[in-house]
Amino acid sequence: MRDVREVHRVGITGSYGGLNLGDEAILQVILTELERSLPVEITVFSRNAEDTQRRHPRTRAVAVRDLSRGEVLPIIQSLDLLIVGGGGLLFDAEANTFLREVVLAEEAGIPVMVYAIGAGPLEKEESRRLVRDCVDAASVVTVRERRARQVLEDVGVRREVRVTADPAFLLEAEPLSAEAVTREGLDEDRRRVGFSVREPGGAAPDMDEGHYHALLANAADYMVERLDADLVFVPMERNVLDVQHSHKVIAQMAYPSRAHVLKGDYTPGQIAWLVGKLDFVVGMRLHFLIFAASQRVPFVALPYAGKVIGLLEAMELAAPPMQQVKVGQLIAHIDRSWDIRRDLRDRITRTVPLLRERARENNSIAVSLLTGVTQSLD
Repeated sequence: MRDVREVHRVGITGSYGGLNLGDEAILQVILTELERSLPVEITVFSRNAEDTQRRHPRTRAVAVRDLSRGEVLPIIQSLDLLIVGGGGLLFDAEANTFLREVVLAEEAGIPVMVYAIGAGPLEKEESRRLVRDCVDAASVVTVRERRARQVLEDVGVRREVRVTADPAFLLEAEPLSAEAVTREGLDEDRRRVGFSVREPGGAAPDMDEGHYHALLANAADYMVERLDADLVFVPMERNVLDVQHSHKVIAQMAYPSRAHVLKGDYTPGQIAWLVGKLDFVVGMRLHFLIFAASQRVPFVALPYAGKVIGLLEAMELAAPPMQQVKVGQLIAHIDRSWDIRRDLRDRITRTVPLLRERARENNSIAVSLLTGVTQSLD
Protein backbone atom coordinates (compact mmCIF):
# COMPACT_ATOMS: atom_id res chain seq x y z
CA MET A 1 0.00 0.00 0.00
CA ARG A 2 1.41 3.36 -1.03
CA ASP A 3 1.57 6.38 1.24
CA VAL A 4 -1.40 8.59 0.36
CA ARG A 5 0.73 11.63 1.25
CA GLU A 6 3.26 11.09 -1.52
CA VAL A 7 2.85 12.90 -4.81
CA HIS A 8 1.09 10.72 -7.37
CA ARG A 9 1.86 11.22 -11.05
CA VAL A 10 -1.29 10.97 -13.17
CA GLY A 11 -1.75 11.34 -16.91
CA ILE A 12 -5.11 12.18 -18.46
CA THR A 13 -5.80 11.67 -22.15
CA GLY A 14 -8.97 12.55 -24.01
CA SER A 15 -10.52 15.12 -26.31
CA TYR A 16 -9.05 18.09 -24.46
CA GLY A 17 -7.72 21.38 -25.72
CA GLY A 18 -10.67 23.78 -25.85
CA LEU A 19 -12.61 22.23 -28.72
CA ASN A 20 -15.73 21.21 -26.81
CA LEU A 21 -17.10 22.68 -23.58
CA GLY A 22 -18.51 19.31 -22.53
CA ASP A 23 -15.07 17.71 -22.68
CA GLU A 24 -13.57 20.68 -20.86
CA ALA A 25 -16.20 20.28 -18.13
CA ILE A 26 -15.14 16.65 -17.73
CA LEU A 27 -11.47 17.57 -17.48
CA GLN A 28 -12.16 20.34 -14.97
CA VAL A 29 -14.05 17.92 -12.73
CA ILE A 30 -11.43 15.15 -12.98
CA LEU A 31 -8.69 17.62 -12.01
CA THR A 32 -10.71 19.14 -9.18
CA GLU A 33 -11.69 15.78 -7.70
CA LEU A 34 -8.14 14.39 -7.84
CA GLU A 35 -6.57 17.52 -6.37
CA ARG A 36 -9.06 17.48 -3.50
CA SER A 37 -8.22 13.85 -2.75
CA LEU A 38 -4.45 13.50 -3.06
CA PRO A 39 -1.19 15.31 -3.72
CA VAL A 40 -0.92 14.89 -7.48
CA GLU A 41 1.17 16.00 -10.43
CA ILE A 42 -1.05 15.84 -13.49
CA THR A 43 -0.07 15.68 -17.14
CA VAL A 44 -2.84 16.30 -19.67
CA PHE A 45 -2.32 14.90 -23.15
CA SER A 46 -4.02 17.69 -25.06
CA ARG A 47 -4.95 18.50 -28.64
CA ASN A 48 -4.08 22.12 -27.84
CA ALA A 49 -1.54 22.27 -25.04
CA GLU A 50 -1.51 26.06 -24.91
CA ASP A 51 -5.27 26.17 -24.32
CA THR A 52 -5.12 23.47 -21.64
CA GLN A 53 -2.21 25.16 -19.86
CA ARG A 54 -4.11 28.46 -19.84
CA ARG A 55 -7.24 26.87 -18.40
CA HIS A 56 -5.38 24.72 -15.86
CA PRO A 57 -2.06 26.36 -14.97
CA ARG A 58 -1.24 23.83 -12.21
CA THR A 59 -1.11 20.97 -14.72
CA ARG A 60 1.47 20.03 -17.32
CA ALA A 61 -0.03 20.02 -20.82
CA VAL A 62 1.55 17.96 -23.59
CA ALA A 63 0.77 18.57 -27.27
CA VAL A 64 0.19 14.90 -27.87
CA ARG A 65 -0.79 15.20 -31.54
CA ASP A 66 2.59 16.78 -32.30
CA LEU A 67 4.67 14.02 -30.70
CA SER A 68 5.78 10.65 -32.02
CA ARG A 69 5.33 7.41 -30.07
CA GLY A 70 8.97 7.56 -29.07
CA GLU A 71 8.56 11.08 -27.70
CA VAL A 72 5.40 10.22 -25.76
CA LEU A 73 6.69 6.96 -24.26
CA PRO A 74 9.07 8.50 -21.63
CA ILE A 75 6.23 10.70 -20.39
CA ILE A 76 3.95 7.68 -20.07
CA GLN A 77 6.65 5.67 -18.28
CA SER A 78 6.95 8.38 -15.61
CA LEU A 79 3.30 8.00 -14.58
CA ASP A 80 1.68 6.08 -11.73
CA LEU A 81 -1.66 5.98 -13.56
CA LEU A 82 -3.00 6.87 -16.99
CA ILE A 83 -6.64 7.93 -17.15
CA VAL A 84 -8.36 7.70 -20.53
CA GLY A 85 -11.55 9.70 -20.62
CA GLY A 86 -14.03 10.70 -19.81
CA GLY A 87 -16.27 11.39 -22.72
CA GLY A 88 -17.29 9.66 -25.93
CA LEU A 89 -13.85 8.72 -27.27
CA LEU A 90 -14.40 5.19 -28.52
CA PHE A 91 -15.98 5.46 -31.94
CA ASP A 92 -14.78 4.40 -35.38
CA ALA A 93 -13.38 7.72 -36.56
CA GLU A 94 -11.25 8.49 -33.48
CA ALA A 95 -10.66 5.33 -31.42
CA ASN A 96 -7.23 4.70 -32.93
CA THR A 97 -6.12 8.25 -32.11
CA PHE A 98 -7.39 8.34 -28.53
CA LEU A 99 -6.05 4.88 -27.65
CA ARG A 100 -2.45 5.41 -28.78
CA GLU A 101 -1.31 6.48 -25.31
CA VAL A 102 -3.29 3.61 -23.77
CA VAL A 103 -1.43 1.08 -25.93
CA LEU A 104 1.89 2.61 -24.89
CA ALA A 105 0.94 2.58 -21.20
CA GLU A 106 -0.22 -1.02 -21.27
CA GLU A 107 2.93 -2.11 -23.11
CA ALA A 108 5.02 -0.29 -20.47
CA GLY A 109 3.12 -1.82 -17.54
CA ILE A 110 1.57 1.48 -16.41
CA PRO A 111 -1.92 1.03 -14.86
CA VAL A 112 -4.74 2.39 -17.01
CA MET A 113 -8.17 3.50 -15.87
CA VAL A 114 -10.89 3.84 -18.49
CA TYR A 115 -12.79 6.69 -16.82
CA ALA A 116 -16.51 7.31 -17.42
CA ILE A 117 -16.12 6.61 -21.10
CA GLY A 118 -18.72 6.61 -23.86
CA ALA A 119 -18.56 4.13 -26.73
CA GLY A 120 -19.96 3.77 -30.24
CA PRO A 121 -20.58 3.62 -33.04
CA LEU A 122 -18.01 0.83 -33.51
CA GLU A 123 -18.64 -0.92 -36.80
CA LYS A 124 -15.14 -1.31 -38.27
CA GLU A 125 -13.39 -4.53 -37.31
CA GLU A 126 -10.07 -2.74 -36.78
CA SER A 127 -11.65 -0.33 -34.29
CA ARG A 128 -13.55 -3.09 -32.53
CA ARG A 129 -10.41 -5.19 -32.09
CA LEU A 130 -8.36 -2.25 -30.79
CA VAL A 131 -11.04 -1.20 -28.30
CA ARG A 132 -11.50 -4.79 -27.13
CA ASP A 133 -7.79 -5.33 -26.55
CA CYS A 134 -7.20 -1.99 -24.80
CA VAL A 135 -10.25 -2.15 -22.56
CA ASP A 136 -9.64 -5.76 -21.55
CA ALA A 137 -6.07 -4.88 -20.52
CA ALA A 138 -7.08 -1.86 -18.38
CA SER A 139 -6.92 -2.02 -14.59
CA VAL A 140 -10.44 -0.60 -14.16
CA VAL A 141 -13.18 0.31 -16.62
CA THR A 142 -16.09 2.64 -15.91
CA VAL A 143 -18.63 3.91 -18.44
CA ARG A 144 -21.08 6.76 -18.12
CA GLU A 145 -24.20 4.94 -19.33
CA ARG A 146 -25.51 1.41 -19.69
CA ARG A 147 -25.51 1.63 -23.49
CA ALA A 148 -21.76 2.16 -23.50
CA ARG A 149 -21.33 -1.06 -21.54
CA GLN A 150 -23.50 -2.84 -24.08
CA VAL A 151 -21.33 -1.51 -26.92
CA LEU A 152 -18.17 -2.75 -25.21
CA GLU A 153 -19.71 -6.15 -24.57
CA ASP A 154 -20.76 -6.29 -28.21
CA VAL A 155 -17.17 -5.80 -29.42
CA GLY A 156 -16.04 -8.63 -27.17
CA VAL A 157 -14.85 -6.98 -23.94
CA ARG A 158 -14.88 -9.65 -21.24
CA ARG A 159 -13.67 -7.81 -18.16
CA GLU A 160 -15.98 -6.11 -15.66
CA VAL A 161 -17.36 -2.79 -16.88
CA ARG A 162 -18.86 -0.60 -14.17
CA VAL A 163 -21.60 1.92 -14.97
CA THR A 164 -21.07 5.23 -13.18
CA ALA A 165 -22.08 8.64 -14.56
CA ASP A 166 -20.63 11.54 -16.50
CA PRO A 167 -18.20 13.63 -14.41
CA ALA A 168 -19.83 16.83 -15.73
CA PHE A 169 -22.68 16.28 -13.27
CA LEU A 170 -20.19 17.50 -10.64
CA LEU A 171 -19.30 20.74 -12.42
CA GLU A 172 -19.70 23.87 -10.29
CA ALA A 173 -21.51 26.76 -11.97
CA GLU A 174 -19.65 30.08 -12.27
CA PRO A 175 -21.71 33.31 -12.50
CA LEU A 176 -21.22 35.50 -15.54
CA SER A 177 -20.09 39.05 -14.97
CA ALA A 178 -22.74 41.79 -15.01
CA GLU A 179 -21.15 43.08 -18.23
CA ALA A 180 -21.51 39.69 -19.94
CA VAL A 181 -25.11 39.33 -18.77
CA THR A 182 -25.95 42.70 -20.31
CA ARG A 183 -24.02 41.96 -23.51
CA GLU A 184 -25.99 38.76 -24.04
CA GLY A 185 -29.30 40.49 -23.30
CA LEU A 186 -29.92 38.30 -20.27
CA ASP A 187 -30.65 41.24 -17.99
CA GLU A 188 -34.02 41.81 -19.64
CA ASP A 189 -37.12 40.33 -18.06
CA ARG A 190 -38.06 37.92 -20.86
CA ARG A 191 -39.00 34.25 -21.11
CA ARG A 192 -36.09 32.36 -22.67
CA VAL A 193 -35.67 28.95 -24.23
CA GLY A 194 -32.19 27.56 -24.85
CA PHE A 195 -31.26 25.57 -27.96
CA SER A 196 -28.26 23.41 -28.72
CA VAL A 197 -27.21 22.02 -32.10
CA ARG A 198 -24.26 19.98 -33.34
CA GLU A 199 -22.60 19.13 -36.63
CA PRO A 200 -22.80 15.75 -38.34
CA GLY A 201 -19.52 13.98 -37.76
CA GLY A 202 -17.77 10.83 -36.65
CA ALA A 203 -19.87 10.52 -33.49
CA ALA A 204 -23.10 11.04 -35.46
CA PRO A 205 -22.43 9.65 -38.96
CA ASP A 206 -26.07 9.00 -39.82
CA MET A 207 -27.47 12.39 -38.88
CA ASP A 208 -29.31 14.21 -41.68
CA GLU A 209 -28.35 17.88 -41.45
CA GLY A 210 -31.31 19.18 -43.44
CA HIS A 211 -33.75 17.12 -41.41
CA TYR A 212 -32.62 18.38 -38.03
CA HIS A 213 -32.23 22.00 -39.18
CA ALA A 214 -35.88 21.99 -40.28
CA LEU A 215 -36.97 20.26 -37.07
CA LEU A 216 -35.28 22.83 -34.85
CA ALA A 217 -36.39 25.83 -36.92
CA ASN A 218 -40.03 24.75 -36.72
CA ALA A 219 -39.71 23.97 -33.01
CA ALA A 220 -38.10 27.36 -32.38
CA ASP A 221 -40.90 29.19 -34.20
CA TYR A 222 -43.44 27.26 -32.19
CA MET A 223 -41.81 28.33 -28.93
CA VAL A 224 -41.94 31.94 -30.07
CA GLU A 225 -45.63 31.69 -30.97
CA ARG A 226 -46.77 29.52 -28.07
CA LEU A 227 -44.69 31.01 -25.27
CA ASP A 228 -43.69 34.44 -26.57
CA ALA A 229 -40.14 33.30 -25.80
CA ASP A 230 -36.78 34.57 -26.94
CA LEU A 231 -34.42 31.84 -28.12
CA VAL A 232 -30.79 31.51 -27.03
CA PHE A 233 -28.57 29.23 -29.11
CA VAL A 234 -25.66 27.94 -27.02
CA PRO A 235 -22.58 26.76 -28.97
CA MET A 236 -20.76 23.98 -27.15
CA GLU A 237 -18.08 23.80 -29.87
CA ARG A 238 -17.63 27.47 -30.62
CA ASN A 239 -14.45 27.05 -32.65
CA VAL A 240 -15.81 24.23 -34.80
CA LEU A 241 -19.27 24.29 -36.36
CA ASP A 242 -21.89 24.89 -33.67
CA VAL A 243 -22.09 28.61 -34.43
CA GLN A 244 -22.54 28.00 -38.16
CA HIS A 245 -25.23 25.37 -37.61
CA SER A 246 -27.04 27.62 -35.14
CA HIS A 247 -27.21 30.37 -37.75
CA LYS A 248 -28.42 27.89 -40.38
CA VAL A 249 -31.31 26.94 -38.12
CA ILE A 250 -32.14 30.59 -37.40
CA ALA A 251 -32.07 31.34 -41.14
CA GLN A 252 -34.95 28.87 -41.62
CA MET A 253 -37.09 30.40 -38.88
CA ALA A 254 -40.13 32.57 -39.52
CA TYR A 255 -39.12 34.69 -36.49
CA PRO A 256 -35.31 34.97 -36.76
CA SER A 257 -35.30 38.30 -34.90
CA ARG A 258 -36.39 36.45 -31.74
CA ALA A 259 -33.28 34.24 -31.74
CA HIS A 260 -29.61 34.91 -31.14
CA VAL A 261 -26.40 32.95 -30.74
CA LEU A 262 -24.28 33.53 -27.65
CA LYS A 263 -21.46 35.91 -28.50
CA GLY A 264 -18.95 35.37 -25.72
CA ASP A 265 -16.29 32.72 -25.19
CA TYR A 266 -17.19 31.23 -21.80
CA THR A 267 -15.94 28.51 -19.46
CA PRO A 268 -18.03 25.35 -18.93
CA GLY A 269 -19.01 26.60 -15.48
CA GLN A 270 -20.21 29.91 -16.90
CA ILE A 271 -22.30 28.13 -19.54
CA ALA A 272 -23.81 25.94 -16.82
CA TRP A 273 -24.74 29.06 -14.84
CA LEU A 274 -26.21 30.67 -17.94
CA VAL A 275 -28.29 27.57 -18.75
CA GLY A 276 -29.63 27.78 -15.22
CA LYS A 277 -31.16 31.17 -16.07
CA LEU A 278 -33.25 29.71 -18.91
CA ASP A 279 -36.90 28.70 -18.54
CA PHE A 280 -36.69 25.65 -20.78
CA VAL A 281 -34.18 23.87 -23.01
CA VAL A 282 -34.32 21.98 -26.31
CA GLY A 283 -31.01 20.40 -27.19
CA MET A 284 -28.88 17.89 -29.00
CA ARG A 285 -25.51 18.06 -27.29
CA LEU A 286 -25.18 15.78 -24.29
CA HIS A 287 -23.41 18.16 -21.95
CA PHE A 288 -25.76 21.02 -22.70
CA LEU A 289 -28.51 18.70 -21.43
CA ILE A 290 -26.41 17.68 -18.43
CA PHE A 291 -25.90 21.36 -17.58
CA ALA A 292 -29.67 21.88 -17.80
CA ALA A 293 -30.34 18.89 -15.55
CA SER A 294 -27.73 20.01 -13.02
CA GLN A 295 -29.38 23.44 -12.89
CA ARG A 296 -32.89 21.89 -12.61
CA VAL A 297 -34.04 23.32 -15.95
CA PRO A 298 -36.71 21.22 -17.72
CA PHE A 299 -35.54 20.05 -21.13
CA VAL A 300 -36.44 18.21 -24.30
CA ALA A 301 -33.62 16.18 -25.86
CA LEU A 302 -33.08 15.37 -29.51
CA PRO A 303 -31.37 11.99 -29.10
CA TYR A 304 -29.12 11.76 -32.16
CA ALA A 305 -26.82 9.18 -30.49
CA GLY A 306 -26.81 6.44 -27.87
CA LYS A 307 -25.15 8.65 -25.26
CA VAL A 308 -28.13 11.04 -25.24
CA ILE A 309 -30.56 8.12 -25.12
CA GLY A 310 -28.50 6.77 -22.21
CA LEU A 311 -28.91 10.03 -20.30
CA LEU A 312 -32.67 9.97 -20.84
CA GLU A 313 -32.87 6.36 -19.67
CA ALA A 314 -30.87 7.18 -16.54
CA MET A 315 -33.25 10.06 -15.78
CA GLU A 316 -36.38 8.12 -16.79
CA LEU A 317 -37.31 10.70 -19.42
CA ALA A 318 -38.89 10.10 -22.81
CA ALA A 319 -37.94 11.53 -26.20
CA PRO A 320 -38.84 10.72 -29.80
CA PRO A 321 -36.02 9.19 -31.89
CA MET A 322 -34.48 12.04 -33.85
CA GLN A 323 -33.96 10.21 -37.13
CA GLN A 324 -37.61 9.19 -37.32
CA VAL A 325 -39.51 12.06 -35.72
CA LYS A 326 -41.51 14.49 -37.83
CA VAL A 327 -42.08 18.17 -37.09
CA GLY A 328 -45.58 17.66 -35.72
CA GLN A 329 -44.42 14.92 -33.35
CA LEU A 330 -41.59 17.02 -32.00
CA ILE A 331 -43.79 20.07 -31.49
CA ALA A 332 -46.37 17.94 -29.71
CA HIS A 333 -43.64 16.52 -27.47
CA ILE A 334 -42.31 20.01 -26.69
CA ASP A 335 -45.83 21.27 -26.02
CA ARG A 336 -46.54 18.42 -23.63
CA SER A 337 -43.16 18.80 -21.92
CA TRP A 338 -43.73 22.52 -21.38
CA ASP A 339 -47.13 21.83 -19.84
CA ILE A 340 -45.64 19.32 -17.39
CA ARG A 341 -42.41 21.25 -16.81
CA ARG A 342 -42.92 21.32 -13.06
CA ASP A 343 -43.20 17.53 -13.01
CA LEU A 344 -40.07 17.33 -15.17
CA ARG A 345 -38.23 19.60 -12.75
CA ASP A 346 -39.31 17.38 -9.86
CA ARG A 347 -38.02 14.29 -11.66
CA ILE A 348 -34.73 16.02 -12.41
CA THR A 349 -34.47 17.03 -8.75
CA ARG A 350 -34.92 13.38 -7.73
CA THR A 351 -32.52 11.79 -10.21
CA VAL A 352 -29.60 14.22 -10.45
CA PRO A 353 -28.32 13.60 -6.88
CA LEU A 354 -28.13 9.88 -7.68
CA LEU A 355 -26.18 10.59 -10.86
CA ARG A 356 -23.83 12.90 -8.98
CA GLU A 357 -23.19 10.16 -6.45
CA ARG A 358 -22.37 7.72 -9.25
CA ALA A 359 -20.13 10.33 -10.91
CA ARG A 360 -18.10 10.62 -7.70
CA GLU A 361 -17.38 6.90 -7.84
CA ASN A 362 -14.99 7.53 -10.75
CA ASN A 363 -12.61 9.57 -8.60
CA SER A 364 -12.88 7.15 -5.68
CA ILE A 365 -11.81 4.32 -7.97
CA ALA A 366 -8.89 6.36 -9.36
CA VAL A 367 -7.72 7.19 -5.84
CA SER A 368 -7.91 3.50 -4.90
CA LEU A 369 -5.72 2.58 -7.87
CA LEU A 370 -3.15 5.18 -6.85
CA THR A 371 -3.03 4.40 -3.13
CA GLY A 372 -4.09 0.79 -2.82
CA VAL A 373 -6.69 1.96 -0.30
CA THR A 374 -10.34 1.26 -1.09
CA GLN A 375 -12.29 4.51 -0.87
CA SER A 376 -15.62 4.83 0.89
CA LEU A 377 -18.38 5.92 -1.50
CA ASP A 378 -20.66 7.20 1.28
